[in-house]
Amino acid sequence: MSDRSREEHGSGSPEGDGGSLSDEEWARFVQDSARGIPDSAPKEPSARARMVTERLRQQEARGELPTGWRSGPSAQETRRRATRRRRLWAVVGLPVAAALAVVAMRPSLLPGDPFGGRDAEAAVPPLPAETAAPTAAPGAVDARTPTLERPFAGSPALRWADGAAGIVVPEAAPVGTLSKAQVEKALRQSRQLLIDANLDPATLRGARPRAALAAIDPRQKDLLTLLNTALSKPDEAHDPLSMFSRFDPRRLRLVGEVVKTRGRMTFTAGEHASVVVHADYTFVYPVTRVGGDAPAEVARTIVRRALDLEFSDPRRYAVTPGTITVVRYDRDVGNTACDVHDGFLHPSFPTAGATDEPTGAAPSGPTSDPYDRSRDLSDRRDEPCGVTSRT
Repeated sequence: MSDRSREEHGSGSPEGDGGSLSDEEWARFVQDSARGIPDSAPKEPSARARMVTERLRQQEARGELPTGWRSGPSAQETRRRATRRRRLWAVVGLPVAAALAVVAMRPSLLPGDPFGGRDAEAAVPPLPAETAAPTAAPGAVDARTPTLERPFAGSPALRWADGAAGIVVPEAAPVGTLSKAQVEKALRQSRQLLIDANLDPATLRGARPRAALAAIDPRQKDLLTLLNTALSKPDEAHDPLSMFSRFDPRRLRLVGEVVKTRGRMTFTAGEHASVVVHADYTFVYPVTRVGGDAPAEVARTIVRRALDLEFSDPRRYAVTPGTITVVRYDRDVGNTACDVHDGFLHPSFPTAGATDEPTGAAPSGPTSDPYDRSRDLSDRRDEPCGVTSRT
């Protein structure tokens, strides 16, 4: 650019220099001026910004904008907003704080139980059905204290089936003169007897097990007389626990509705044109004390039963059709008071209970694992009441 052009564009020139600058001096002057312009120097607004500004000005002129929109909320409006926030906290925040306090004391109330409580236990895969006699006791499990929410914590039975689902009937087949259908009926009747005697809620509460008694052939008069006497006047020689699982409802109640069950059922040909069903099952009962002043503790009683039930061909033997002949019944109980013969199971709790709770004699037999299903119960028939290694 020439000196004339720079003058026409209003560049000017320093005084006392004849009104002209060299090209080098002019370039240095422009460069120094550019460096002196700060980044915060005003910039011409864009066309869009000018359009928005003009629209806001027109809306303000028409009264369409709230008062004080340029300067922000007034002090009075700020106070009103703060008051609304405090009221919202009182309505919403305090209940939330109370709920957090409850969850802190009982985290199992949270959906999903993220702290590894009941849902974590429910996720433990169940054991497959037992198809053969075990060769050893179940392995050790995490030593956890059972609670009302988790009554099977710390027990191998956690992975067992629930109630009647654990009594699996094998596939029937013809035996001797009995058809497959007759054997299948015998298996179903055996299963129902186990349910009525060990899982029926009324039976567990100490009620008379009418269905179980009715299933026994009335021709077994000696057995029925013994059981009826045991139910009405129990003593050492007449013990209803030999056939039925019962708790005194004045002292104990079942925790929840689940009794854990594990065992197996088999059948073979009998001597009297019959099929003999062999049942070997263990039932785990979680119970707690009854009464407002009783500690909220859970104890487990483990009852194992082995029965041989015979079903003869009614065309060849004098039996009552549709009923069961009980050939053998053995039992073993873990965690119940020794030498208490009132017809009820009496588990011990970690904390001593009421003074009227029966305790019985001190255990004198060997220590045994009530979950061990590998030993035949007939081998323990004459052993005195012993110590239970775990519950």
